[in-house]
Amino acid sequence: MGADGGTSRSSGAGSGGAHRLYRHGHSPVHALPPHTKLAAAFAFVVVVVSTPREAMWAFALYAALLATVAYQARVPAGFLLKRLLIEIPFVAFAVLMPFVAEGERVDVLGLSLSVNGLWGAWNVLAKGTLGVAASVLLASTTELRELLLGLQRLKLPPLLVQIASFMIRYGDVITDEMRRMRIARESRGFEARGVRHWGVLAKSAGALFIRSYERGERVHLAMVSRGYAGSMPVIDEVTASRAQWSYALALPFAALVVCLLGWTL
Repeated sequence: MGADGGTSRSSGAGSGGAHRLYRHGHSPVHALPPHTKLAAAFAFVVVVVSTPREAMWAFALYAALLATVAYQARVPAGFLLKRLLIEIPFVAFAVLMPFVAEGERVDVLGLSLSVNGLWGAWNVLAKGTLGVAASVLLASTTELRELLLGLQRLKLPPLLVQIASFMIRYGDVITDEMRRMRIARESRGFEARGVRHWGVLAKSAGALFIRSYERGERVHLAMVSRGYAGSMPVIDEVTASRAQWSYALALPFAALVVCLLGWTL
């Protein structure tokens, strides 16, 4: 199963389905249908958020579950930890909570901190980190094109799936256009060093907007000429067996047991 799944993913990557978070592999997690992984990740996050913040041991078990998934997916710890840096703004917000929150105070290393703020900071850090880690693992084992197919399979409104698909694909086009314009400026000796160069950058931004708008019109006309009438054809019908669903949902089910113990113990 893993070898077949890896072959199909290689072809998807060649067609622009790969992204920076994706890590190509042939693990059992990579081979799972995308909609099973989406459902499992969503259910896991819901369970984590529903866990009482006082059950600190439960969050350690959640981290162990995600570590098991990362091991099964052959995602290195360094790869995962590096991409967790995206949550730094939330960490900064959590650090401020003990200082600005009201209520009972406690002295920690000579600082007067709010008890509610400390619990709130822990709540944000623990649940936020686990949620981001689950999302990173999902993105590391699933290509963008497969994620869109999974959303379609889970009956997300087709219009939203189309918008997401166009945003992802057209975002790559705009990024590539910006790269070419930057290379063209640098080949002519231009290098932005201060405010006096903002005019050139503004003109480049205006040219980028016009080119993007014109390209969007050409793409739309090409789609209409090929029979587009507001809905995209389903090229790949993604299905999942009962065994694949069981394997994917093992993570949220195990987390649910931990959550129930956290409420009862």
